[in-house]
Amino acid sequence: MIILITRGWSTIMDLSTTIVEALIFIFPAYCANAVPVIAGGGQPIDFGKNFFDGKPIFGKNKTYRGFFFGLAIGIVIGLLEWRFLDYPLLLSVSSPLGALCGDLAGAFIKRRLGIAPGGLLPFIDQIDFVAGALLFSLPFTSISWALAAIVLLITPPIHLLTNFMAYKLKIKKNPW
Repeated sequence: MIILITRGWSTIMDLSTTIVEALIFIFPAYCANAVPVIAGGGQPIDFGKNFFDGKPIFGKNKTYRGFFFGLAIGIVIGLLEWRFLDYPLLLSVSSPLGALCGDLAGAFIKRRLGIAPGGLLPFIDQIDFVAGALLFSLPFTSISWALAAIVLLITPPIHLLTNFMAYKLKIKKNPW
């Protein structure tokens, strides 16, 4: 019985450690993805142009200012983690850049589906930036399947909660 309790406690501790590692890993990407909501605006990345299907490439909400402010803040957070938490240095750039590119890919998909900027596309809205961060990070670090799975599992509720809070604070027009 004591062995089972000890083994169970060890599993809980391992899971807790992996969750903390997952949050540290993805935090620069979270910040890069969130900042454009506050600092965005200005010239759209697609210059208001349409794709060959006649639909906007990314839409009016994806702007240079939001992209570069998001990237800058994500890099600063990554550098702070590198300095104080032994975060891999190259992830300070790759993770936030991947998050923003993943978000652009999600916007591109939404426009192809005819969903307007700010419109809801469940799952894609919550995961596109994380998938980009994971993908862009792969050349610079080995990411365990457990860490990637935890990031993918914890992100949707965190994303929904933070977006709802931003909506209540009148920072966002939609609660998603």
